[in-house]
Amino acid sequence: MGAVLLVVLAATVLFQRSATAQGGEVRVAAAADMEPIFQVVGPYFERKTGLKLKVTFGSSAALSQQLQNGLPADIFFSADFYFAEQLVAANLTETKQPTPYANGLLVLWTRKDSRFNPLHLEVLERKDLQSVAMANPERAPYGRAAEAALKKLNYYGNVQPHLKEAESVAQAGQFALTGNAELALMSETLATSPKYRDAGTFVRFPISQYPDIRQCAVVLKPAKNAEGAHLLLTFMLSDEVQNNLPKLGLQPAH
Repeated sequence: MGAVLLVVLAATVLFQRSATAQGGEVRVAAAADMEPIFQVVGPYFERKTGLKLKVTFGSSAALSQQLQNGLPADIFFSADFYFAEQLVAANLTETKQPTPYANGLLVLWTRKDSRFNPLHLEVLERKDLQSVAMANPERAPYGRAAEAALKKLNYYGNVQPHLKEAESVAQAGQFALTGNAELALMSETLATSPKYRDAGTFVRFPISQYPDIRQCAVVLKPAKNAEGAHLLLTFMLSDEVQNNLPKLGLQPAH
């Protein structure tokens, strides 16, 4: 799917190399759920602009704190509004409002050899649950959404004793992928990436059952490559990228 998306983008999105940006580097801090996205769209962006992306992935909370403590980066792609807004409040961004670039989707994932197949959300009611991985709700937006969904669907009381808390949504997925948890509440971006798609199966939580995962970005100041950062954000907001986000597990921002 990634190769197909690249062909679509190559046929429809045109970026001119600027004299100042060509050959430069854009330092990106990005939420863990964005790793599969950058694996697909990053190489195309680099070829079209001559820029290189240097991406650091982690939980939105951890990255926000590190950026406030001096982590060098030109742009921050948070998995929600709140952690991007923290940087606005700290006067570390070029604009006074974070820019929404996507809406996240929450899923339940398990391995293909799991005893819970065929998978459905009602397995969270089973009394023989042993371990369910979930990102820390205080540090990861997908963990916050997962906790809200479990409570609204009345699964939390049954699941809570068996929760295996992870630092990020990527770590929660890794717990289930490696067999250290039977189930994982995670992002659809991870669930549809090749290694998770090949190893397991997933079902979506109804989007009405958890708060919007409104993923937002901010260009930081003083950015070493502000031009490149704005070019990357413009690229992510282009119709061609936005229209193809559902193939990668996100909903468009507009």
